[in-house]
Formats: sequence, structure tokens, C-alpha cells
Amino acid sequence: MVTSITRRLIQALFVIVAMTIIVFAGVNVIGNPVDILINPDANQVERARVISHYGLDQPLWKQYLLFLRGLLHGDFGNSFVYGRPALGLIVERLPATLELAITALGIAIVVGLPLGLYAGLYPQRISSKLIMSGSILGFSLPTFWVGLMLIMVFSVELGWLPTNGRGPTAELFGAQWSFLTEEGLRHLLLPAFNLALFKTSLILRLTRAGVQEVLPQDYVKFARAKGLRERRVITVHVLKNLMIPVVTIIGLEFGSLIAFSVVTESIFAWPGMGKLIIDSINLLDRPVIVAYLMMMVLLFVVLNFIIDVCYTILDPRVRLDTKA
Repeated sequence: MVTSITRRLIQALFVIVAMTIIVFAGVNVIGNPVDILINPDANQVERARVISHYGLDQPLWKQYLLFLRGLLHGDFGNSFVYGRPALGLIVERLPATLELAITALGIAIVVGLPLGLYAGLYPQRISSKLIMSGSILGFSLPTFWVGLMLIMVFSVELGWLPTNGRGPTAELFGAQWSFLTEEGLRHLLLPAFNLALFKTSLILRLTRAGVQEVLPQDYVKFARAKGLRERRVITVHVLKNLMIPVVTIIGLEFGSLIAFSVVTESIFAWPGMGKLIIDSINLLDRPVIVAYLMMMVLLFVVLNFIIDVCYTILDPRVRLDTKA
């Protein structure tokens, strides 16, 4: 087990190094931030001073080495726009995006898993067919349209929930969280539900497919033949075996919720990382873009590693270290 984990960590390190090259090369071919940072009427002396100040006059290989050195020290440079450390700006917005993603994933699991289990166990019931028909909406309806409709119905027409913003926050573990206050929780509900709609449908349909695949297996038939109660058959033999692909999807979708919540954050003016990265792309704020992308790379590498470890917990037949 130790050898396998060490091998996975080495593989993850190579992935991160490769991604530093791809991210750095990709970002540095996107426009010229000097054209945005400097007034068009500025003279050549001022222009040269700004270029030298940000190190944009250095060869790309030297900029990359400086980037790697800063990466090892957690320093991605200062934002061109805000004049503050890029990593600090992202970490400052991280709690808002993180609580939105966790809440959305929680809604998706709590709603999608039991509904998918029910639809898989009783596929011929009308209620199951209605559930599966409803899940199609989660895939087909655009996120931005659903968000606008939620605002129109629950904020404008009914006046139950606020339209935008994060609301009041309270401090926990050195960060500000909106779910700790009643008003902040009301601000959180609409964007979290909007973000969770697609993930709920995905988990629901995957769970249903897993149930229908597991039910005909011999070990389920044998468990029922032994006289085990139906609840135990479902929870121990069915649910545990279908959770392997579900855990994979949940882990990867959690990463995507954090990385790609841009549309929801923009619609509800949620002050998270998504809005920050969109503004940074528009302004060609390279340090913030690079810091954000590298954080997302690290996030997905860590999530994949955790998923691999979870496999062995859910199913002892799955081994991190395969032998020929």
C-alpha cells in the first residue's frame, strides 16, 4: 500500500510539473497586458518602465523559471490590476466558492442518490418514470436560464429570497462564511440550487443505472435466498457496490463545481473565484490567471488521489497496487 501511494504521488508530481509548462505557455500567448495597463498616450519611457517592472521584458524561459521558483514558495507574483499577491486574491475568494460548491454537491447527493435508488429498484412505477423524465430537465435546461427563472420566481414575484450577493457572513477557522448567518443562508439557497440542478440529474441517472446493473448479480440473489431483509440487501449488497462509479463522479464533479461555477456566480453576483477569473481574463491579469489554473490542477490531482483511496474502502477487490 505504501509503495502504491508513493507511486501515485510521484505520478501526481509529474502531472503538476507538466501542467505548469502548459499553463504558463498558454497564458503567455494570450495578448499583451501592457496594452491594458498603460494609457495609450503614454510615452515609450513609461511603457518600458512598466514592462520592466512586471518582468515582461525577460525571455520566456527565464520567466518560467522565475514562475517555478515562486510556485515552490507559494508566490505567483502580484496582480497587474489589484497590485496584491495573486494567490492572496484567490484564497480570499475561495471560501465563497467553496461553500457554494459544497452546498450544491450536498443538495445533489441528498436528492439524487435516494431518487436514483428508488427509480432503479422500482423502474415500472409511474413515480419512477416521472423522476427520470424530470431528470432530463437537469441536463437540457441551460444554467443561466434556470438562474434567471429562479430569480424571477422566488425573488421578484414571491419575494422569498434575495436576488444577488452573499449577505452577512460570520468567521469560522479564520474565514468568512455566509451559511453561519440566517440572512447569508437565504442568499446561498438560490445559487446553490441552480448549481446543483445538473449534478442532481447526473447522480440520479448514474445511481439508477448502477442499481439495475447490480440487482441481477448472483451475490444479490444469494443474499435474498439466505432470507436477509430487503433493507439489508439494498444497503449492504446493492448500495455499496454501485457506489464506486458514483464516488468517482461525485469527486470529479466537486472539482468541476469549484472550477466552473462562473456562470452561476455571475448571474447571482456571488463574490467567488469564478467572477474573479472572468475579470482577470478580460483584463489579461496573468498572475491571477496562472495562480487560479494551478490551484485547479492541484485540486483535481488531489481529488483523483482521494478517489483512488476510496475505492479500496468501498470494495476490497479494488487495489491501488495491481500485481501481474
